[in-house]
Amino acid sequence: MKPITLRTLRDMKARGEAISCLTCYDASFSAAMARAGVEVLLIGDSLGMVLQGHNSTLPVTVADMAYHTTAVARGNQQSLIMADLPFMSYATIEDTLANAAALMRAGAHMVKLEGGSWLSDSVRLMTQGGIPCCVHLGLTPQSVNVFGGYRVQGRDEASSTKLLEDARNVVAAGAAMVLLECVPTELAKRVQETVDVPVIGIGAGPHCDGQVLVVHDMLGIHSGKPARFVKNFLSCGDGSIEGAFRSYIEQVKSGEYPAPEHAFAQ
Repeated sequence: MKPITLRTLRDMKARGEAISCLTCYDASFSAAMARAGVEVLLIGDSLGMVLQGHNSTLPVTVADMAYHTTAVARGNQQSLIMADLPFMSYATIEDTLANAAALMRAGAHMVKLEGGSWLSDSVRLMTQGGIPCCVHLGLTPQSVNVFGGYRVQGRDEASSTKLLEDARNVVAAGAAMVLLECVPTELAKRVQETVDVPVIGIGAGPHCDGQVLVVHDMLGIHSGKPARFVKNFLSCGDGSIEGAFRSYIEQVKSGEYPAPEHAFAQ
């Protein structure tokens, strides 16, 4: 199969074909996801919770991210690899460039960072330096202590207007992708229609250009009550892990997932 590139993803958006994305942390799962046809593998700082057992993503380091990015890259075949810049690793432009470069050297094809319009200068410089960026908007887990918990974002007029403005500004600065987490369906639709880059959603409804889930969640491996947007795909396929990946891809592309019960109202 041909490698999945940013051009591939832009073409998919243009023709209305949904993009599948899953978190991935090691070579074995990387190879399995690539065989199933997952377009984007996200080495998420969610590894701090699902692999390391922390109660947030904040303890994750750049060294952690680089280690898992290298492992994923070794198992990958054709998927695009995106790696998270962890908490406080992009507080200054100098830190941003150095840490993003470390993840690219580890095997990432692009990096993801959480924020808004204030990231524009960093996004511009990274893009100019050859590092494609995805900006994560809405519920940004690294800001959980600012939000006072994991809450849906953009429900009131002021915050929805700001999120839409943030999306415009980071894309104008050069962001190659936007990720929306836990925002109302209609707001996600407005963002998708406003920007010309792929918009990936998690808990953002069916109108995004693609969907992402934490792999542990979509396999039914979680402690406590799963988030509203989570669906167990292991029970949908042939009972195998690769079958779960294939079911996920099929349902994302057909529009069966996410269903209304996985989304949030304004």
